Amino acid sequence: MKGSQRAVFLDLQGTLGGEGLDDIMGFSFYPTAARAVGLVNDAGLLAIVITNQSHISKGLFTMQDFERKVAELKAELAVDGARVDAVYCCPHSSKDGCECRKPLPGMLLKARADFDIDLCRSYVVGDAGAWDMALARKVGSKAVLVRTGLGESSLCGYRHTWRDIEPDHIAEDVLRGVEWIITQEGASEQTAGGDAENRAPQP
Repeated sequence: MKGSQRAVFLDLQGTLGGEGLDDIMGFSFYPTAARAVGLVNDAGLLAIVITNQSHISKGLFTMQDFERKVAELKAELAVDGARVDAVYCCPHSSKDGCECRKPLPGMLLKARADFDIDLCRSYVVGDAGAWDMALARKVGSKAVLVRTGLGESSLCGYRHTWRDIEPDHIAEDVLRGVEWIITQEGASEQTAGGDAENRAPQP
């Protein structure tokens, strides 16, 4: 059964800020990040962060440290009138055998259950082709690759790691990516409205 809500799943490092391979503890937002999240809010879509944080499993910081940092970042967004509706974190390393480490779909499946999300009408925005774009394809969401973080290397030197996947859109940064999503949503609404008009009985 399809869910009733649509979401924009946002990667953290390399997409909303920071570097592609660092962790959340030294994270800071890119200048355009709050505006991007605000546009998602204004469009009536859920803004959900999904992030791999293997340093938790490796003992470099704790889940409590992670949650404190998330609270700080949410407060920072709130100052700019933006919000994330949820943050899902995989704390495992590649050796742990979990089901949530991107590109595995565990975090998105949990979000779908929590928020009644239609994944096929949702979007994944990220900088890593082999993780974020592959994840989008696994669950049937639209895939938006940003050139920040690992984006350029994903498109060039590491394209072979996701060669069978084509993103739906490639954007300079998260703001441009979200702007494309909003355009897509507007086009979908116009199409739906046109279909409804065509189905309406004639006088």
